[in-house]
Amino acid sequence: MRILVTNDDGIYAEGIYALAGALARVGEVTVVAPDTQRSAVGHAITLTDPLRVTEARRNKKFFGYATSGTPADCVKLAIKSIMKGKPDLVVSGINLGANSGMNILYSGTVSGATEGALLGIPSFAISLDTFVRPDFSVAADFAAKLAQALNKKRLPKGTLLNVNVPAVPRTRLKGVKFTSQSHELFRDWFQKRTDPHGQTYYWMTGKFRTSAAKPGSDVEAIDKGHISVTPIQFDLTDYKFLSELETWDI
Repeated sequence: MRILVTNDDGIYAEGIYALAGALARVGEVTVVAPDTQRSAVGHAITLTDPLRVTEARRNKKFFGYATSGTPADCVKLAIKSIMKGKPDLVVSGINLGANSGMNILYSGTVSGATEGALLGIPSFAISLDTFVRPDFSVAADFAAKLAQALNKKRLPKGTLLNVNVPAVPRTRLKGVKFTSQSHELFRDWFQKRTDPHGQTYYWMTGKFRTSAAKPGSDVEAIDKGHISVTPIQFDLTDYKFLSELETWDI
């Protein structure tokens, strides 16, 4: 199995290193990822600037290709220019912090996998629900297991999997739940500050959780110690409202 790996935390992040190592046990891995942090860029692609590509080394060994682009750029560039032939699987992660609820619309990690799905390749994104002292080993092992499953199973056209792993010790992990996307939003606000030159600037901050998790959702599963696996797609049409909209006299 030929596996393309990307992320949005950058090619030197620990999450992608753990992911690539685990997936190397089950297939031939090619890493193409941003050269620096690209979190929350969504599905942006680069149109007006060239994409620079350099070889990245970790522990004095070739690790992959670092690009000046976004996660979606990385997947496009890898499949259409860097790799010889399409990969069998695209995996994006392991992200530092969960990508659940409505936040998947912002996520560069999810968008890396989405681009793979748009190009007709089985894809999944995987994230670890912590920002403090992350241990990526459980998530990396699950990614390898899921990759093996996707080598035998088919995903519907245009569907990808969004995986979130709770930050609990392996012994406290309660298994896997197949979930829906919750409707939780990042509740943000802006701190107004002044820089040393007397200029005003704003720094966004906030928190994710504001209410009880929706039953059967990704957030509930993570809260209860389960790995959440959510099938998602990006046909954004509201089909229920479409017929009513057709009655509008406009």
